[in-house]
Amino acid sequence: MTDLYVGDFRAPDWSGWEVHGNAFGSGPGTTDQALKGATSRNKPAGAQGRLVSAPFIVSHPYLNFRISGGDYEYKTCLNVVVNGQVVRTETGRAAELPHAASFDLTDWLGQEARVEIVDEADGDWGYVCVSEIVLSSTPTASTARPPLYREALRPQLHFTSRQWAMHRENPVEREEGWLNDLNGLVFYDGEYHLFAQRWNKCWIHAVSNDLVHWTELAPAFFEESLGTGVQSGSCVIDHDNTSGLGEPGAGPPMVAFWSRNDNRSQCVSYSLDRGRTWTHYAGNPIMDLPERDPMVFRDHRRSQWVMVLYGDDRYQLLRSDDLLHWDSLDSAISDSFECPDFFELGVEGSDESRWVLVRGDGRYSIGEFDGREFVEETSQLQVDGGPHFYATQSWAAGATTDLRRVQVAWMRGGRYPNMPFNQQVSIPCDLSLRRTDDGLRMYRKPVPELESLTRSRHSWPSRVLAADGGWRVGTAWPLVRITCDVSLAAEGELAIDISGTRVTVTPERIAVLDGEQPTITGVSKLDIIVDTTSIEVFANDGEASLTACVQPGHYDLTFTASGADCTVEHLEVAELASIWPLG
Repeated sequence: MTDLYVGDFRAPDWSGWEVHGNAFGSGPGTTDQALKGATSRNKPAGAQGRLVSAPFIVSHPYLNFRISGGDYEYKTCLNVVVNGQVVRTETGRAAELPHAASFDLTDWLGQEARVEIVDEADGDWGYVCVSEIVLSSTPTASTARPPLYREALRPQLHFTSRQWAMHRENPVEREEGWLNDLNGLVFYDGEYHLFAQRWNKCWIHAVSNDLVHWTELAPAFFEESLGTGVQSGSCVIDHDNTSGLGEPGAGPPMVAFWSRNDNRSQCVSYSLDRGRTWTHYAGNPIMDLPERDPMVFRDHRRSQWVMVLYGDDRYQLLRSDDLLHWDSLDSAISDSFECPDFFELGVEGSDESRWVLVRGDGRYSIGEFDGREFVEETSQLQVDGGPHFYATQSWAAGATTDLRRVQVAWMRGGRYPNMPFNQQVSIPCDLSLRRTDDGLRMYRKPVPELESLTRSRHSWPSRVLAADGGWRVGTAWPLVRITCDVSLAAEGELAIDISGTRVTVTPERIAVLDGEQPTITGVSKLDIIVDTTSIEVFANDGEASLTACVQPGHYDLTFTASGADCTVEHLEVAELASIWPLG
């Protein structure tokens, strides 16, 4: 074999390695009993490529090796490939000194596989060094991992991302297992599609038919090339194929909009098979405009597509007939912040509707949209005062005339020590507009589909708690939904301690951790959803809410009154099942 850069390259039971590209320079290669020293450290400038072994049978449960170099997933790494899929991968983890690594290949014993050594990176840490690849009956590095979705701190009611071929704890931005901004939530053919950022590396993708149980698919699409980025955006179903991206016999195009890392190249990717496979549009970028986070929707009244783009603390509005060519509406919305969401919502109890604009920080305003300009009727308002409520997006669920809107948020800032995932998504909530003494306000409450998780219910009669008195209700189940009515005097306060976290209720506000939210009317109803590492609190049927990431504590529930007597009525604790297939 030729085209290796350094030293003896020795292949064991799988001889006949192929060289793809020139990342590994040139030099002698030999076949022997062990693989020692494949490196691209001193490759020619701009060179990229990979070494691919001949097929071999997985005859032992572990593949041991040593690796150093860049920490670019799938770009500076060693892969094991089975049936054309990368089933295990490890990077050099941005280290000069090699570390020992082991793959558990038990699931593929007796099957044919290949090993790939990949260097498709340049610049800092743009190389990989691999040595001592050996199939073995014992691992040289720990491979013990709990089953997927059964990890100790994995939320069981909230969506979190998984790792596919990379197995590491505490993943950070861009790494498998990480999740941040929600992207392009779309409903099509009975499926809710949830897309989310892996910090401009790719769009995470999951589907559900009930907004509760999720199946994560492989990432929808990655950045076009290393470092170009695929940032936040949106997705639409082009039912009439206005874009011309559809093909005979295929379903309507699912079209995603996103920005590159330069914050000016606006791009498109599309799918013709219900989001299972994706293609980057050959004409990218469709616009060169110094903005990002494109949010696109169909304006049915005026038969046009509308885009909201963020930049310079404002949102800019554009229109299109075909999704690929856009014109400015010469309309901007100032004092705006990242990740826009813009939609029409019915006013409860009337035939009216209004448009709602939600900023990345969760603040919203209500107004009228005439197809060109959004005229705000309210100031910026907050419906959720929790400390971990950010970058919301929503589904337009149902038919085009159905104004049901379902919102989720990135629960930014949670901590999950030594877990193979990082960050979570809030419980899906139905949004509504209601008239109040303060004018129109948006309410958000958990979707009714969440009831499907109830496995048992426990209820208690009304109880009056004396000031400075407590009531230990107790619960032995980690996943619960607590509902009750409360009556507090003006000077009264109710503390609810659940799983090591305190929720505080006064007549006019709710609070958890360092977040609080005032209510419009006096607090009378509470709905609290408790997960492994989160608590979400809703007051007065969605009038106010709190979204918070927490650390788990004892499965216990205690009510404590202070300042004045407090009445707790219709208390129910529902034990909930996991959303994950635990087997």
